[in-house]
Amino acid sequence: MMTPETIAKIKALMAEASVFEEDLEESFILGGGPGGQKTNKTSSVVRLFHPPSGIQVRVGQDRSRELNRWLARRALAEKILEREQGRKSAAQQEREKKRRQKRRRSRRQKQRMLDDKHAHAEKKSARKPVDW
Repeated sequence: MMTPETIAKIKALMAEASVFEEDLEESFILGGGPGGQKTNKTSSVVRLFHPPSGIQVRVGQDRSRELNRWLARRALAEKILEREQGRKSAAQQEREKKRRQKRRRSRRQKQRMLDDKHAHAEKKSARKPVDW
């Protein structure tokens, strides 16, 4: 269930992206994936097409058609703003962050990291009590 505050935020985002309800072509598609027979038999996936920009969005994150309608509007507005302003969506930023984390370190980075670890280990070993 969407709260009135969330709906207001989505409407503000749509206004910022210059997306108007009368410009949208909305259709509903049969769902799929996890959720069982209910999702496979109901048309809960929302497809939004915005002819002025030529952008199309499909959202079926939830079993609720109403929730998917709002999520689709938010996704469409974010896509349009991303294209216009060159700002990256949260999902795209997350993908890039994961890619950077998985990337291998260069030899120099790896050597520097190992040197730092060695220096830290020596510092810690100096803290141990002295054996007489």
